[in-house]
Amino acid sequence: MTDVLTETEAGTQSEGQGFCCSKTRRAVLLGAAGAGATAVLAACGTDTTGTNPNGSDFAADPEPAGSTGADAGGGSGGDSGGAAGGATLALAADVPSGGGIIQGDYVITQPTSGEYKAFSKICTHQGCEVNEVADGTINCPCHGAKFSITDGSPTSGPAQKALTETQVKVDGDNIVAA
Repeated sequence: MTDVLTETEAGTQSEGQGFCCSKTRRAVLLGAAGAGATAVLAACGTDTTGTNPNGSDFAADPEPAGSTGADAGGGSGGDSGGAAGGATLALAADVPSGGGIIQGDYVITQPTSGEYKAFSKICTHQGCEVNEVADGTINCPCHGAKFSITDGSPTSGPAQKALTETQVKVDGDNIVAA
């Protein structure tokens, strides 16, 4: 049984059977539902805080979260991959030769004695955070991707792109963004 009367059905019913009032009540309820739906849809409009007020400022093939480089909190440092120039990333004594550490937003490695590298700790596969530096690789726990401590390139697993590198230098006892 349906709740909607066709025009021919409505014409055959008499007002004494209560159909006059149910049509009015139905119209009010449908009107209220329509107004509520309009309010909900208006609340789901595009965000106008981006660069395009139509909400179309997006990439068709976005990079994984954090893949444009980690930030040490001091702003952008030009070609340094996102770290502020001169920002201290780690103590040189804390980074083992032939290995590395995860410090803040970075993986800092020392592939050979006295040579330091820094990479984003965000895996380029699906944006997970790498969690280990062992046996010459930087390892991601999510899907098993492994990256070279020398250049951040993927050595195994599903990742196809290298970790974003930040140029670093030694300044006294510190490793700093160059």
